Amino acid sequence: MRWIEDKRLEPSDSGASIPLLLRATWFALRTACQMTIESHHRRAWFRAMAALLAIAASGPIFAQAPPASPRFVVVLDAAHGGDDAGARLGSEAEKAYTLALSIRLRSLLMARGFAVVTTRESDATLEPDSRAQIANRANAQACISLHAAESGFGVHLFVSSLAPVQNARFPAWKTAQAAWIMRSLSFAGVVNSALSHATVPVTLGRTSLPAIDSMSCPAVAIEIAPERSTDVQGPAGLDDPDYQARVTDALAAALVEWRSQAREASQQ
Repeated sequence: MRWIEDKRLEPSDSGASIPLLLRATWFALRTACQMTIESHHRRAWFRAMAALLAIAASGPIFAQAPPASPRFVVVLDAAHGGDDAGARLGSEAEKAYTLALSIRLRSLLMARGFAVVTTRESDATLEPDSRAQIANRANAQACISLHAAESGFGVHLFVSSLAPVQNARFPAWKTAQAAWIMRSLSFAGVVNSALSHATVPVTLGRTSLPAIDSMSCPAVAIEIAPERSTDVQGPAGLDDPDYQARVTDALAAALVEWRSQAREASQQ
């Protein structure tokens, strides 16, 4: 009992977070201890201890934090780079435009809780196989390959032209995407819906995509062209800030929806 007397059984500063019933028992225990020390009424001590043990045995005293949601990894592939300048977009090279777009979209996604992996963060030369390796090693749930062009209007949205096959334990490197074609088509549908909602014209297509063809995850390529406009001055250019914002915001919204669908499917 000397140890209890020395400690004085005062609650800590965090006592405000203790459930009401436990706090009441705490003070009853302190009162009983004082009675025990002063009057040697041991029965009161044991009754208080029994009450505290009963509360502890009834279940968790403190609310447990919900389990953390698994990371949802998105890969952003800024096309071209280094020795490969890509198309000429006025005074700017495509490689610079796609890198700036990737950085902007990465910020939007990270603010929404995504884990984002980029294939390049600088003006670096990167082969298609290296881009696929980055996506596959990241165990990505989605990949967007970013391109730009001055021809056409709006966004050209592409999925690999490989024929779908069943998922194999060891898929062939150059055709790994074949096992993910159906998922990639579903992902493209979500992206198309988000862009259309943002009034961005979309053209859908399928073609050979050297980097994406080797990826084992849902993946699409988007090529951003100038926006068609009703203005007599012609279409808005690629450097139009409002147009860029609508495209990147729509892509972020599409990935939020894609993540929501994936989590709902995993709970079924």
